[in-house]
Amino acid sequence: MIEYKLIRELEKNPNHTQRSLAGTLNVSLGKANYVLAGLVEQGLIRARRLRNHPGRIKWQYVLTPKGVKEKLRITRSYLRARMHEFDRIGREIAELKQEVGALSDEGNHGAS
Repeated sequence: MIEYKLIRELEKNPNHTQRSLAGTLNVSLGKANYVLAGLVEQGLIRARRLRNHPGRIKWQYVLTPKGVKEKLRITRSYLRARMHEFDRIGREIAELKQEVGALSDEGNHGAS
């Protein structure tokens, strides 16, 4: 899901540097660079070199229309997976409650 998180961060702030993205996403600079390059290659983001930084290369990353569509697709997929997980956990909790209730009932009958 790093691609989704990276796209979401760039949508919030296109002035992120690779270093700031790496820090925000808690990944290495190399990983941020690798994922950014892949997103550029796929046409999901566009990298623009900014000129106002003598001695340093600064890039601006802009989400493309294709990137916006992909973010929506990824978001739906992520949400669907989380909803399935939520349902599974809900069933597990219900089963555990029944198990605890049954064990409590057995304990109460044995004490009589």
